[in-house]
Amino acid sequence: VRDSFGHATFAFRSVGSEDDGQRIEDELRSLPGVTAASVSFAAQIARVEFARSEIGTSDIEAEMRKLGLELAPKAPKPAPSSETARVSPAVKDAKPGWYRRNSELAWSIIAGSLMLVARFAFPEGSMVSIGLYVVSYFFGSRDNVGHFLKDLRRGRFHFNIDLLMVVAATGAAILGQWFEGALLLFLFSLGHALEHYALGRARHAISALADLVPQTAIVLRDGAETEKAIDQVVTGDIVVARPGSRLPVDGVVSSGTSTANQAPITGESIPVPKTKGDQVFAGSINGEGVLLVEVTVAIGDRTLDRVIKLVSEAQKQKAPTQQFTDRFEKVFVPVVLAGSALFMVLPPLAGLLSWSEAIMRALTLLVAASPCALALGTPAAVLAGIAQAARRGVLIKGGAHLENLGQIEVVALDKTGTLTIGQPEVTDLVPYGGASEDDLLGTAAAVEKRSQHPLASAIVRAAEKRSLVLGEVGEVESLTGLGIRSFIAGEEILIGRLGMFPASGGEAAVPAEISAAVARLEKAGRSTAIVKRSYAGASASASEGTGYLGVIGIADQPRASAREHLDSLRRLGVKRIVMLTGDNECVGNAVGTVVGVDEVFAGLMPEGKVDVIRKLASQGKVAMVGDGVNDAPALAHATVGIAMGGAGTAAALETADAALMGDDLGRLSFAIGISRAARRIIRQNLFVSLSVITVLIATSLSGTVGMSYAIVFHEGSTLVVIVNALRLLAYD
Repeated sequence: VRDSFGHATFAFRSVGSEDDGQRIEDELRSLPGVTAASVSFAAQIARVEFARSEIGTSDIEAEMRKLGLELAPKAPKPAPSSETARVSPAVKDAKPGWYRRNSELAWSIIAGSLMLVARFAFPEGSMVSIGLYVVSYFFGSRDNVGHFLKDLRRGRFHFNIDLLMVVAATGAAILGQWFEGALLLFLFSLGHALEHYALGRARHAISALADLVPQTAIVLRDGAETEKAIDQVVTGDIVVARPGSRLPVDGVVSSGTSTANQAPITGESIPVPKTKGDQVFAGSINGEGVLLVEVTVAIGDRTLDRVIKLVSEAQKQKAPTQQFTDRFEKVFVPVVLAGSALFMVLPPLAGLLSWSEAIMRALTLLVAASPCALALGTPAAVLAGIAQAARRGVLIKGGAHLENLGQIEVVALDKTGTLTIGQPEVTDLVPYGGASEDDLLGTAAAVEKRSQHPLASAIVRAAEKRSLVLGEVGEVESLTGLGIRSFIAGEEILIGRLGMFPASGGEAAVPAEISAAVARLEKAGRSTAIVKRSYAGASASASEGTGYLGVIGIADQPRASAREHLDSLRRLGVKRIVMLTGDNECVGNAVGTVVGVDEVFAGLMPEGKVDVIRKLASQGKVAMVGDGVNDAPALAHATVGIAMGGAGTAAALETADAALMGDDLGRLSFAIGISRAARRIIRQNLFVSLSVITVLIATSLSGTVGMSYAIVFHEGSTLVVIVNALRLLAYD
């Protein structure tokens, strides 16, 4: 079944009106075999889902060209997976000439120049002036009329903004108001050119990500360094990263020491130290050292590749507000046309207006009611918001998630790796009897070095810091849920929780001092490990004969800046912050107190976290922040699921609605902050566009405002909402 269907992403270049995206969507959906189509004209990207047995990507491309779209070239990439055909939206090709890039601006300038010559150089109404106006009409409406005529030839008719403008300009010419009609088309086309330039800035913020990765890499093969095209580099190759150069691959450092500026990927402002075994990402800038990097990810699946792909897809996912405005336009435009037609007829028949006056006001109404600003206000804000977030190391996977994130009232955070560092450390050593701290730690580390448990790693690291010599141990046996057992020099070693040892039963029972230490450490939020050694021979002292060496306290330390970041969330308007953890209540409360959460839910299995998220979501919009893998069920049930440290895992990028690419909790407040800012701007743009439309409709019907003024205010409001949206590109 998976092989029967596919989806493709197409990048295109086109000029035209704001609602051309809806027209293209309708045309693509009508193709046999196409099951779904989503087009963002602001982002100039289309995503099409289709049945492979009925239609292919080449057929879809041919149809898009018939619709007047110029498709962006495809980037050479490895063969895609069977269920997905990839057409890269961010490719670097030969830069087109000025005219090709600015054709609509050129047509607009020609239209305006001819209009001014006709107005001021020749008598009004002369054959020469009318001829110049006609040519001005041609250039001012060239693109929009071209689309309109293509639709008619295909037997299709669309009620859209293009139609309103063409009808208004034609009506003005019929009434002899050539200048007003030419001015309308000139300002309409000029406004489009300026809008597309402004939106291009937001698109460039995303497409520029592709330019971060070099197109060649220095590969070390057979002891010789060879420069290879990036698509010739394969997994397992050793790539040489010279000082000050950008890394072309994702991989692991096999040799060398340096730092890496990962800001383009993770948003981290401070270079990160890199040495053998550390992970590096394509697009990062190497510091002063030379690194040898073993390639671990195929070209096309690098972290930056995935980010570009997901952000490109995010541009096509329409926000709820945009979906509303799309539905509004489909009804509003036909109503405006019908209302204008009635206004042309009814007032003259009732003796209220002359025919020429009624027609002129009706034509002005067409201009006044054109919802250009309404059509562009939301997608422009979504595009700019997603672009700026991606530049700062936050991946938001769609306009719906951007809007939802801006309304979050409750934030739920997983403890381990989110509020804490994610790497447990030994915090307490409580030796018992005649044992020393080194005896206690060294014995435990000798056994735990054979274990893969995170707490075992903490014990081994602590022993290494003290440079302890660890003895040889025998086979290690895991006692599920309790601890482990092994032997050193024939003596049994037991390491585990309190429940692993008998509470009573003579010398084998846990001493009261050990039990008290465990209770004290767990109350302080520590995980505990009791160490017991069964001594051989009967010569040991009484205390040694019990075999208990003491207790080790281990804790995953809270992030130093966690409280500060949570306070910043509250300043942004988040009403409640809770922590979810599978640890016991004592550990959870200890961490929760340090970081300053409002409530702790402890002892949760994955399904328990889901239950808590469902309960919170019933009370308001909730964001769940986790690692994107273990917390996947909870992330899926939250209003917005946010993966922490998405740069390190492909799963994190795929499972969540948003991802903080760096291991930095501060990115969370940035993500919510920019989403709230985007939501404010969307509301502002709606207010501006609807207010201007309302005022212009009223003034055009009353005759207070003529067509020239309506044109200026109409186009001005469109540019205002675009500029307002682009403020998000400066959000910090």
